[in-house]
Amino acid sequence: MSLEDLHLNLRNLTSDDYDQLKTLMDAVYHNIGGAWPRHTINKLIQEFPDGQIAIEDDGNLVGVALTVQVDYDEFSNPHKYDDLIGHREIILNDENGDAMYGLDVLIHPDYRGYRLGRRLYEARKELCRSHNLRAILAGGRIPEYYQHADELTPAQYIEKVSRKEIYDPILSFQLANDFQVKRLLRKYLPEDEQSKGYATLLEWNNILFEPADNVLDTRPTQVRVGAVQWQMREFASVEAALQQIEYFVDALSDYQSDFAVFPELFTTPLMGLQDRAAQQDQMAAIRFLAGFTERFKAELSRMAVSYNINIVGGSMIEVGEDDRLYNVAYLFHRDGEVDKQAKLHITPQERRDWVIEGGDSLQVFDTDAGRVGILICYDVEFPELGRLLADQDMDILFVPFWTDTKNGYLRVRHCGQARAIENECYVVLCGSVGNLPSIENLDIQYAQSAVFTPSDFAFPHDAVLAETTPNTEMIFFSDLDLTRLTVVRAEGSVTNLKDRRKDLFDLRWRDWSLKSGSIEV
Repeated sequence: MSLEDLHLNLRNLTSDDYDQLKTLMDAVYHNIGGAWPRHTINKLIQEFPDGQIAIEDDGNLVGVALTVQVDYDEFSNPHKYDDLIGHREIILNDENGDAMYGLDVLIHPDYRGYRLGRRLYEARKELCRSHNLRAILAGGRIPEYYQHADELTPAQYIEKVSRKEIYDPILSFQLANDFQVKRLLRKYLPEDEQSKGYATLLEWNNILFEPADNVLDTRPTQVRVGAVQWQMREFASVEAALQQIEYFVDALSDYQSDFAVFPELFTTPLMGLQDRAAQQDQMAAIRFLAGFTERFKAELSRMAVSYNINIVGGSMIEVGEDDRLYNVAYLFHRDGEVDKQAKLHITPQERRDWVIEGGDSLQVFDTDAGRVGILICYDVEFPELGRLLADQDMDILFVPFWTDTKNGYLRVRHCGQARAIENECYVVLCGSVGNLPSIENLDIQYAQSAVFTPSDFAFPHDAVLAETTPNTEMIFFSDLDLTRLTVVRAEGSVTNLKDRRKDLFDLRWRDWSLKSGSIEV
């Protein structure tokens, strides 16, 4: 049969298809009982019509998948095929079941080799997702086992099939379609002499499943991020700076953003409230700037609540309890909560001119719009930090930055994009622009803020979701689909997080109390 002669149509099975279905089942299952009776099929179509899927070619039935709903907890444990069958060969469909159970997949012998089985399986998976069911279960026969039963146990046979040392027409197909062997079923179908009565309990998990009783607690699927590519400008007063910040927060809120993002050290122009001579003492100037931090924290927290938006408040200089200076990013939740993340790796300039200290903690923050992490500028150039955050199920990594030259910016950009790819998350870069020759250490800035994604089919071809015009003050928006992260982590072309060789290496956070160096964790 040539491909030009095919006219395939995927649809649901109807009662009128029974005669063709019987012919197909008798041909395929001639050694284990043949076709189901008409009343069995009609009952199945009546109770779960969406689950009965057919492929026809010019009106002729050439492929069928029969499915029922079941209780996951019952059928993910040992069971027999007869547990699915009631009185008079009625298949027991549980309309309140939270999983699907694959009964049969049949392909006409003349149509094998056209991957029709894969079409039916993909249709089942889409049905499972659309009905918000937990998984697809199936009892898979191992029809080639009888040829190896004298030298292999069923478990050894399954292992060799999974390693492609043996081909089994059913198990090999199931494994190729992302099903996992959950357990071995004994006496599943005693009359199946080829499988010696054994079967594999196979499972495909719906990674998008959300339990009905947790609807209010489910993660969001769409998140809008708004960021400010902030121009460093001279301010006549603290009030003028706050007015400019509130203008941007208001604008981002008007566009229903879930997050407003500002750059690293975006309040540093306030050092210009001192005269030029006073700024020559950089230590005194940076402590002068730190004196405004508490007020800005209070005002940004107020804005987050008032404008109903989570604010990533760039970063500001904080005087710690030890009287040392830290570069700290604040996350102002719209419910009034405030979290903070200190910069861990300090640049030579920060250390030399301002004697900034590195922080000692790293965490993922739960928000009403996903789980987020913050790495300030230089920190994103250390891949261990992104990986530690990814291990805590981070969805979005915010990177407020401040770079003076393009080569400095490109270090942050390329490392940020690498973090998005290797950790299968979104990365939001937000920087500052403009020239301030009248303020020490703020002479020039370079930025092109951007949002990066994993690199796979569900995302832009260059893994750049949005980016600004370089060196221009502006705001930009991106809608982030968190569902795509869930899918790429489980079913992507590559699955970086899943495929790590943890048998060879691992990554751990050292307890700060042990940083003196004599003890390892």
